[in-house]
Amino acid sequence: MGGVRIDPAALAADLAELVRIPSVTGQERAALSWVCRRAEELGLEAELTEHDLAALRAHPGHPGEEAPRTELLTLAVTLRGALPGRIALDAHVDVVAPGTEPWEHGPWSGEIAGGEVHGRGSADMKAGVIACLHALAALRDAGTPTPEVVLLCVPGEEDGGLGTFAALERDDRFDAALIPEPTGFSVVCAQAGSLTFQGTVRGRAAHAAMRLEGRSAIDRYMAIHAALAEHERRINAEVEHPAMRALALPYPVNVGRVHAGEWSSSVPDRLVFEGRVGVRVGEDPAAARAAFEAAVRDADAEEPPVVLAWTGGAFAPGETDPEHPWVRAVRAAVTAERGDAPLAGVPWGADMRLFTARGIPAVMCGTTGIELAHAVDERVKIDEMAAVARIIARLLADYGTP
Repeated sequence: MGGVRIDPAALAADLAELVRIPSVTGQERAALSWVCRRAEELGLEAELTEHDLAALRAHPGHPGEEAPRTELLTLAVTLRGALPGRIALDAHVDVVAPGTEPWEHGPWSGEIAGGEVHGRGSADMKAGVIACLHALAALRDAGTPTPEVVLLCVPGEEDGGLGTFAALERDDRFDAALIPEPTGFSVVCAQAGSLTFQGTVRGRAAHAAMRLEGRSAIDRYMAIHAALAEHERRINAEVEHPAMRALALPYPVNVGRVHAGEWSSSVPDRLVFEGRVGVRVGEDPAAARAAFEAAVRDADAEEPPVVLAWTGGAFAPGETDPEHPWVRAVRAAVTAERGDAPLAGVPWGADMRLFTARGIPAVMCGTTGIELAHAVDERVKIDEMAAVARIIARLLADYGTP
């Protein structure tokens, strides 16, 4: 990697600028336009593409959505190659909302303090965007021979992966892919899937003083909630994939929202519960849906039956053989930078599975800070962002060499 120079201060300044552009899922145009301009300033080719949203939604492989959206743009930043091969880097610019709790620094501040860049999306994963961008620019400036590399800057990762799906529908001629999600520098070769659900439980209304004349939808739901806990225990028993087996809870089942009742003195006649269920590595999402539906059905035989709907993002699981040459190449680059490169699996859905579904070996590797993603006071360490840029530069410089 001789001659390739990464400037941590320049990375921090660019990340701060990008964090200051709010890009909650569905509202990514301004952020993508900024990255496009910055890529061109760094001497890289950059192309914004607006996709046919209606056609994508009609596609049988549509990965689902949760956030409102009226447009979908992706950005491809290209480093032309002098060596055989074609590599994808994939990084999303969309972020979740900042929440309602106060931040030490504003969620869109981009504050640089204590060796960190602060703000929503700093770790998840605008740091990855900037690390990729500067790695490619440094390789270009140094004249380092590489294969062709395309950085896909995408929207819509947080609610299903529509951006990467659209980008790959347009161009999927890649030999391998790296996604710099915040993995704590572990090389992630397996990711769980996740499916979002909504259930409606019916009861029978009555005055609270005549409670026995009604049937509380809340009381009816209690057995279902217990069954979901048992379903979680079942799908986490005897986990087969070694990278997933090491996790405390590889395939979570979570009810994140419950709404019931209209009046404190009425027996509630309707309850709606919403959540997500994990999909095991190697499992067809259709089979995961069927097993979940059976768990609810077995827990509740009352009439009318519980109505289940599958809403929002549909994250299939994904995996790459840990012995694949691409995994070994990524591990070698991480080891050269950090001294160690453990293999890992993760319990969350990601765009990795959109590559592996097309037969493209893909792994994830990035900074620490996954515990800060979606949290108050999200931030990323500048030295770690620079380390990711150096890892990417080393990986691409070494790719294809004996």
